[in-house]
Parts: sequence; structure tokens; C-alpha cells
Amino acid sequence: MTVRHEETGQITGTPDKEYNLIWFTETCLKNALRLETYIADADRSGDSELADLFRRAQAESRKGAEQGKEFLRRRL
Repeated sequence: MTVRHEETGQITGTPDKEYNLIWFTETCLKNALRLETYIADADRSGDSELADLFRRAQAESRKGAEQGKEFLRRRL
């Protein structure tokens, strides 16, 4: 894995740390949506243990998204 040592915001017009925060927030939101499908699939098959796992993961994704949105509000 290559580690960059310089800011590359000149390419996107957005500093890396802000881009990363936007990416993180979007990824959490997408994950929460995707997990809704996984929950429905597990429920449909009668696997409540798996559905509960996905619900907990979805709650954590929502939590990450909310934290990301709060950082975005404060920083951008």
C-alpha cells in the first residue's frame, strides 16, 4: 500500500480530509440502506438471529452517518 504524504485537493478542489469525511458519511448512509435489504432477506427466511445482527450493524451505520453529518455541518 502506498502512503501519500501530500494533500491532493488540487485535483478535486476539496482537501483530502474533507473529501474523506464526505466519503465516510456517504458510505455509512449507503451501508444503512443496503442492510435494510439484508434484514428483509433474513426476516423472510425466518433467521431472526441474522436479522438482529444486521439491525445492530445498521444502527451503527446510522450512528456513523449522523456523526459524519455533524462534522460536515461544523466544518464545511
